[in-house]
Amino acid sequence: MKKIVLLSDTHSFIDAQILKYVRQADEVWHAGDIGAITVADTLQKEKPLRAVYGNIDDKTVRAEYPLDAKFTCEGVSVWMTHIGGYPNKYNQRIREEIRENPPKLFICGHSHILKVQFDQKLNLLHMNPGAVGKHGFHKVRTLLRFEIDAGEIKNLEVVELETRK
Repeated sequence: MKKIVLLSDTHSFIDAQILKYVRQADEVWHAGDIGAITVADTLQKEKPLRAVYGNIDDKTVRAEYPLDAKFTCEGVSVWMTHIGGYPNKYNQRIREEIRENPPKLFICGHSHILKVQFDQKLNLLHMNPGAVGKHGFHKVRTLLRFEIDAGEIKNLEVVELETRK
């Protein structure tokens, strides 16, 4: 069993609230727009980090992390990218590949809108954790945490860190 904390859109921001949840996990996954490489370095000092780069990330972040991360965790195939869309509106770059070889869990960020949706056509779970940073239009800083155990995604929890003014 693995306890996962899923973040996106930190935009160079990290604080004690985020780290509190990271420390409770086995792994932290970041769906892009990390911002400063120091954010990734801070996360990696706490827990193993899987991350992708986003559209605001500079060459330093892009040199360290891929555009797409495809891996298996506890029997669950995962595809994580920053700009991916969502069921029935997948980004054109990934649309054909996701139809031909769908993962069990598809993760993206970018929109700053928290969304968890099951895609019945492709039989996959889509997750976007919203934005945990302070840059952007979102009103509430959010992240997701969940467990993966023996091929099952369980105990999904939305964490709201604070309402922004």
